[in-house]
Amino acid sequence: MTAEPDNLVLALLRRIDGKVDRLIDNVNDLKARTSAVEENLAGVHRRIDRLELRVERIERRLDLADAPH
Repeated sequence: MTAEPDNLVLALLRRIDGKVDRLIDNVNDLKARTSAVEENLAGVHRRIDRLELRVERIERRLDLADAPH
């Protein structure tokens, strides 16, 4: 009779272990995806910075820029 509760506990522990493994996989996937989003966002910021510099240069060439303070 003591074998049944042990088996039940082991079965529950195995289910928990499987769920924890899936959770770890999901967290690792989310970390990788978050890193990719951060890298892409940094790229967007770099492009915007370059565009701002180009617009400033064009404004200076066309004498559209305000006088520096």
